[in-house]
Amino acid sequence: MTEFDIQRLPFRRESVDAWARDDARHTNWPVVYMLEGDTRRSSPGLYVGETVSASTRMRQHLAGSKKNEALESIRVVVDHTFNKSVCLDLESHLIRWFSGDGRYRILNGNDGLTDAQYYDRDLYRESFRDVFEALRAEGLFSRSIPQIENSDLFKLSPFKALTDDQAIAIMDIVEGLLEDLQHSGARSTLVVQGNPGTGKTIIAIFLMKLLADIRDYQDHDGIEPDSMFSEFFVPENRELLRTLRMALVIPQQSLRESVKKVFRKTPKLDAGMVMSPFQLGESDADFDLVLVDETHRLGQRANQASGVQNKKFRDINAALFGEDDPRFTQLDWIKARSRHQLLLVDGEQSVRPHDLSPMILAAQLGEARDAHRFFRLTTQMRVQAGADYVEFVRGLLRDESPSLPDLGEYELRLFDDLSEMRAAIRQKDAEVGLSRLVAGYAWDWASRKNPGAFDIELDGVRMRWNGTDKDWINSSGSLEEVGSIHTVQGYDLNYAGVIIGPDLRLDPETGRIVADRESYRDKKGKENTGHLKDAFGDDDLLTFIRNIYGVLLTRGIRGTYVYVCDPALRAHLSTVLAR
Repeated sequence: MTEFDIQRLPFRRESVDAWARDDARHTNWPVVYMLEGDTRRSSPGLYVGETVSASTRMRQHLAGSKKNEALESIRVVVDHTFNKSVCLDLESHLIRWFSGDGRYRILNGNDGLTDAQYYDRDLYRESFRDVFEALRAEGLFSRSIPQIENSDLFKLSPFKALTDDQAIAIMDIVEGLLEDLQHSGARSTLVVQGNPGTGKTIIAIFLMKLLADIRDYQDHDGIEPDSMFSEFFVPENRELLRTLRMALVIPQQSLRESVKKVFRKTPKLDAGMVMSPFQLGESDADFDLVLVDETHRLGQRANQASGVQNKKFRDINAALFGEDDPRFTQLDWIKARSRHQLLLVDGEQSVRPHDLSPMILAAQLGEARDAHRFFRLTTQMRVQAGADYVEFVRGLLRDESPSLPDLGEYELRLFDDLSEMRAAIRQKDAEVGLSRLVAGYAWDWASRKNPGAFDIELDGVRMRWNGTDKDWINSSGSLEEVGSIHTVQGYDLNYAGVIIGPDLRLDPETGRIVADRESYRDKKGKENTGHLKDAFGDDDLLTFIRNIYGVLLTRGIRGTYVYVCDPALRAHLSTVLAR
């Protein structure tokens, strides 16, 4: 459809002036452009923009803050069929792709990315891939679009076109936070609640980048005037945020390491801002704002994963509160270390007794609602089948006999043979990438101490648990392994092959789904500890196991394959899926 041309010139005033005289479209036509840094550097800068007056915009960049970024060259995408909407869309796509590729430090703010509808959008977007390939041929991209879009750098990037409810939540959060910061002694707790796949992690990362951009913007920087966040870029807010000290707490180690990689590649963000709860508790610094992803996975005073962590918990309690009172939780540490907190929550993703108790989470939600600092996310971003699929899975695990919703092109399949499901996942990985087997914690982790041992043996198939707990999904051997809840919570897959182990079965007498305590092998997952000390019953265990499978069954973007160990439960699920 389009006939674009990519023109290149040096990032110098005389070159821009000469280029402007070559073609009327260089001074009055919608274009997309890139300002590229010194590629001899380990992490060169790159700025992507759109404008209807390219030469004027280049002169502004030459006189503004971009002149300090060691930028050397300009590339301009010119096409006689382009209009303003097309250029805004192409700009957003290129920013996201460059961010996900990781070769450049993206110098843009993240306030102006759009996902608007316009005439012939699908046709134009096909041509965007041609633009990408032309830029890739010139060395600006190191990977293909599927490789980029399957990467954590892309999925966790702060450069996102937000859904409507995400954008509204960000708008309301910034307004509330700026209002709270105006009162020097004020303290506040804001809460964002959402089901799996609604983008809670993206809210945290996007917000930190946006606040840093508001704090650091210059009067001559180009702020998108029609962006819903443009009103925040004013001198009084810049002054209010001038000394803002932020941190992002992520309880899960694997997700924490992935987010650190993103922060290393993002100007104004730093990997040191991403912390574990223990690191924040031990910090000597106080923070203006601490954001907490997966707040439901924060811990309480209970038997920790190691003796070292047990000692740290006691020491942090004593340092912050003068005593090691068992009532103090990691959430209390965060509140002691910060004036303002943003908690991202899904109570149905708690998977261990020492996670924050439902009572504590409910109290936080109630207080945030009363203070008008509660925000709800509803739009499903991960699973293509939408929010109805997530509710169907949760209802199914709660024994509510829900009706199967219309899944569209989403592929939900129940397998009778594990070897067939394993082969299907391998085929999907070859086709679209990012397809993995995951399972409930119903087998011992023998291979952890003996690498030659197998952990899971079913239907003549022998497999091992994840060989690493850091970024397992992208590790070299992950396609041959099985991931646990602790390696996939917070991540996306294109296809998830979920093994429902013998820890979940159908009671032949009652016809109800029950937990099998003996088959559940996560020792920390069934200790009489935390808020359930001396009162940990089978119903509590069932809640945690249901939550685990609720997470695993909502990882797949395009499809979910399921194998069930218990024959009676398998037959029950096949009946439900056949409705």
